[in-house]
Amino acid sequence: MLNLIAAAAFFVLLHLVVSGTRMRDALTGRLGPGPYMGLFSLASIAGLVWLGFAFADASRSSGNDVIWSVSPLTQAIQLVLQLLAVFFIVVGLTTPNPTSVRQEGALDRPEVVRGILRITRHPFLWGVAVWALGHLLVNGDAASIVLFGSMLALALFGTASIDAKRKRVLGSKWDQFAVQTSNVPFLAIAQGRQRLALAEIGWWRPLVALAVWAALAFGHRYLFGVPAVY
Repeated sequence: MLNLIAAAAFFVLLHLVVSGTRMRDALTGRLGPGPYMGLFSLASIAGLVWLGFAFADASRSSGNDVIWSVSPLTQAIQLVLQLLAVFFIVVGLTTPNPTSVRQEGALDRPEVVRGILRITRHPFLWGVAVWALGHLLVNGDAASIVLFGSMLALALFGTASIDAKRKRVLGSKWDQFAVQTSNVPFLAIAQGRQRLALAEIGWWRPLVALAVWAALAFGHRYLFGVPAVY
């Protein structure tokens, strides 16, 4: 279990401390943007591999105690949460967004705040957060709590980390974007700073999200060895 905790801590701190603070600025200035991104990508891949093997080992260990059990209700809630998570992830990845890697230029678009960005400026990370929360509901063993709990923390704190990073680099451009949007989903709409425009998301993005969700839900037992639909 200690190996899993170390792997989770490495992956979270790599993104929140190395990538999310002025340490990134210093490393980029010393190494250059290209070499920095290359090394960071390699470290991220290594961290994911470590995390995967450590989770597999911890799941099989005798110390992997079950803290809470799954129920038919949490299974049903999990499926709904995963549909929401996949929707945010797919729509977020296919929408030009200045919070995404190397997409800062999207701020120069005349109408950058469209579709899902009216709901949240961090759709992908909120999708990951909902994905992790759903898995925590139906995986109450210690190893799963460490894995999915760390992913939940990384996604939530990552939104604030990216906001701070973009503000340092983009200044007033970022401020103009941030005042029109919100980190927390639907907050800008509730505060009257934005309006809901689902038509801007289009028809194909939700359709792709539904297809991905169905493939993951019904293929989960073959991909990960555990059924998601009983």
